[in-house]
Amino acid sequence: MSSVLFDVPGPRARLRHRLYALIGVLVLVAGIGFVVYRFAESGQFDGNKWTWIEYQKVQTDLLDALLNTLKAFAAGAVLALLFGAVFAAGQLSDHKVVRVPSMVVVELFRAVPLVVLIFVFHYGLSLGAPFYSVVLGLTLYNGSVLAEVFRAGVLSLPRGQSEAAYAVGMRKTQVMNYVLLPQAVRAMLPAIISQLVVLLKDTALGFLITYEELLRYARYVGSIFEFGRPLVPVTIVVAAMYIAMCLLLTWLATYLEKRNRRDKKVVALETKPAEDVVAAAV
Repeated sequence: MSSVLFDVPGPRARLRHRLYALIGVLVLVAGIGFVVYRFAESGQFDGNKWTWIEYQKVQTDLLDALLNTLKAFAAGAVLALLFGAVFAAGQLSDHKVVRVPSMVVVELFRAVPLVVLIFVFHYGLSLGAPFYSVVLGLTLYNGSVLAEVFRAGVLSLPRGQSEAAYAVGMRKTQVMNYVLLPQAVRAMLPAIISQLVVLLKDTALGFLITYEELLRYARYVGSIFEFGRPLVPVTIVVAAMYIAMCLLLTWLATYLEKRNRRDKKVVALETKPAEDVVAAAV
């Protein structure tokens, strides 16, 4: 089947691809090495630039900033998933009075930049605590993107799924909630996790409205004169924390995908004897 869809690379093509990959790796390593060299040359790895991390107060405040980031992410992720599921179902509704407003809401909040939404909620509507403005902005923007992801996932399913559900007497709402959306979530899981990674990184925009998250605290510590203004070392630590959280989400997506494939294999093995019995009876 693969040879029908595209030409299988020959020996020369494979050698050329390996050469391109090797060149790409060398360029990447050279770029990272140049950045590390420049940091070392400017004294960013000197001991006096890293004394800030030895203070218990700094460690505690850094942990609090991390928890604030995770709190905004968790609230935004849950609400965005709910928002996406509801408005995806609305866009797939047979009733125009539901479908059109859902499409308008999704397209509106997808088009408006997230930072503008956060500013409107914080300075325009004066919601009070910056946490609410950040979470509401994350919910509406990322929820609109997830609504399109869910809608695409539902439309990609075979029509037989919904037809079989209608045949046993299920209503449209039941078909959507119990048959189509669960399958769409599993099918679009990589895209959903990718959007959640974007949501996690977007929490950094909270520093613009004084939300005490990682980026704002990094900027504060990096500007302290007594520590030698260690902006680059603090940024390296905070960046490592963001990378670790994103990798954890990626690992979670990989685990869920493998578990989903394993469950499908178990179901297939359990149903095979019954199919054999039916075939023998025929």
